[in-house]
This record gives sequence, structure tokens and C-alpha cells, in this order.
Amino acid sequence: MNYSQPYSPGGFQFMPPAIKTIILLNVAVFLLQMTPYGDSISALGALWPVGSGNFRIWQPVTYMFLHGGGTHLFFNMFALWMFGAEIETHWGTRQFNIYYFVCGIGAATINLLATMGNPYPTVGASGAIYGVLLAFGMMFPNRYIFLYFLFPVKAKYFIAGYALIEFVSGFGSRAMGSGSNIAHFAHLGGMLIGFLFITIKRTDWSWSELLGKKRELVEKIRSYSKKKEGPRLHQQNRITPPVSESEINIILDKISEHGYASLSQEERRKLLKASGKR
Repeated sequence: MNYSQPYSPGGFQFMPPAIKTIILLNVAVFLLQMTPYGDSISALGALWPVGSGNFRIWQPVTYMFLHGGGTHLFFNMFALWMFGAEIETHWGTRQFNIYYFVCGIGAATINLLATMGNPYPTVGASGAIYGVLLAFGMMFPNRYIFLYFLFPVKAKYFIAGYALIEFVSGFGSRAMGSGSNIAHFAHLGGMLIGFLFITIKRTDWSWSELLGKKRELVEKIRSYSKKKEGPRLHQQNRITPPVSESEINIILDKISEHGYASLSQEERRKLLKASGKR
């Protein structure tokens, strides 16, 4: 089953509803960060490690709308639009929203587990957007992406390369004890949760398709049975010629020599009919 085709609500949209709403919310929150209340918003909304004393239950959602600067915001939103618009077009707005937030919250959960003891918070939509990147690579594996707008690379290799870089960077910085301000584990977490989500959902679609085919087959069998039922009943109810005594004697002799199991279906029917008459 081609995963890129489960939903197809319409043609390609330059700015689908979910993408537009997410971008506007991120820009609006970033503008609020520029106000005198920005420090309070960042302190309450950023994803703080559990042991820091600053963690709040809403932060796995709110951290996705905070950014560390204009460049951070621009590249995240550009990637969201570039890779997410076509995905939303194929899946539909509701399904895309579910996927985006599942990836973002899943990335936050994995990042919390990986950064225990770290005193620094995490901000940005990168975890969810890396999930979107993975979905694009799985939906359109042979689509070419122009790296630095010059070098064509197939999507599946592009996404695999990004995953490898994040893996090496995340575990490399952890092993060396460097205080990198890039949430590598959030990126990896978004891709991992996205992969699990897509795999499970694709299985659901495959089962739905299989059950649909099964129902279609059952209906065909029922229709065929109904067509055959009339002639069969007519054949069963028609008057059959009587069984002669000589035929019964032959059947009885066969039983005595070879046993009842040696009788054919027709011979058994004749014997049963004759015994009923008697």
C-alpha cells in the first residue's frame, strides 16, 4: 500500500490551514517574547528538566511555540511549510494536527529523559518539525530535495542523513560533556515518535483495506449463493423416479461385501429413500 495516498482531500495548497495556523501562533508568541513579559513567558513556557524545579505539566506543549531568536523561528517555520504543506494536503488538516503534536510532545518526553540533571530549558518546534521531515521522507522517498539549493538528493537519503547527524551529535556532545544549546535528543525523539506513529497508522490503514476487501468478497459470495439457491431448491424438490427392488438388492449386496463406506452418494440417497418408504 502506498502510504502517500491514504488521504487526498484535494489538490496541493500553498498554505494549508494547519500550517498557516501553526506559523501564525509561533510568530505571535515570538512577538510576545519581545515584550516586557517575554522573560516570564519563556520561563513558564519553556521545557525545563524535571529535576530543575521549574518543570510544569503544560511545558511539553508550550515549548513548541517558543524560540530562541528570529533565525531559529524563521528556519523552523520555513521547514514546516516546505515539508509540511504537501503532507497536510494528502492527510487532511485533522490528521496532520494530530501527527504534529504527537511528534512534538513525544520529542519533549524523550528530551526530558535524556537531559535529566541538565539545568537548561528547551524551546522550539524542531522536535515536531523533525517528525514532519521524517513523514515527508516516508511519503515521498524518491522526491529530490536540493541541498543548499544546488545539489539534488533523494528525500529518503536526505532524511536519513539528518537522523544520522543528530544521532552522532547528540551522543557525541553527551559523551564529551559539552553544553550544546541544540536539543539533538528532541530532534531524534520527534523522528522516532513520527516513525512509530506512521508505522502503526499504516498498519491500521492496511487492516482497514483488508477488511474492506473481505467484506466485498463476502458480499460477492452471498450474491452468488442467492443466484444458485433457486435452481438448487428446484432440483431438490422435483419428483424423482422410485427406487426399484433390484437396485436395493444390489446396494445391499455391496454393503455386505465392502461395507457401507463403499457406497456412493447416489446409492446412499436411494437406500435412504427406500428405507423411508418401508
